[in-house]
Amino acid sequence: MPNPHVRVYIDDDPAPLIDRELPTQLELDTCRLADGPHRLIVRAEDQNGIEGVEEIPFHVQNGPGIMVTGLRPGSTQSGTLQLKVDAFSAGDPFDPRRAEARSAIPTWVWVLSLFVIAWIIFYAATEWAIPAKYQGTPTFGTPAASAPATPPAGTAR
Repeated sequence: MPNPHVRVYIDDDPAPLIDRELPTQLELDTCRLADGPHRLIVRAEDQNGIEGVEEIPFHVQNGPGIMVTGLRPGSTQSGTLQLKVDAFSAGDPFDPRRAEARSAIPTWVWVLSLFVIAWIIFYAATEWAIPAKYQGTPTFGTPAASAPATPPAGTAR
């Protein structure tokens, strides 16, 4: 009976990265792979010679991150496009001018902001009016004239 073993491949390369007995470990250096989508294919064989296959898609991003504003994937465009392109990586020194995407504030943010402001105005307007049953209470009523306080009846001075 053969010992269980595993073969690991990257993309469509016919040569395996490893061909070892189980259990095992693998160190994958992504710096040797091009940026973009890849597949890790694991073929394991048990003691009875039955093979199982696991395919794991992953994305390598060792180069700088690229940000393009003004064009969405799959969109239809015509005429002249104004695109903004920026690239950054973890090793770059921090530059506050490049820290955030330079794009317009989305419409949904403006609409949501208007709803919040309208709710605040509505809440303040409806809570400003004092219900009739509380208008005469000391908390909400108008202050009494400044008359001297009289002691309760039956008490001596």
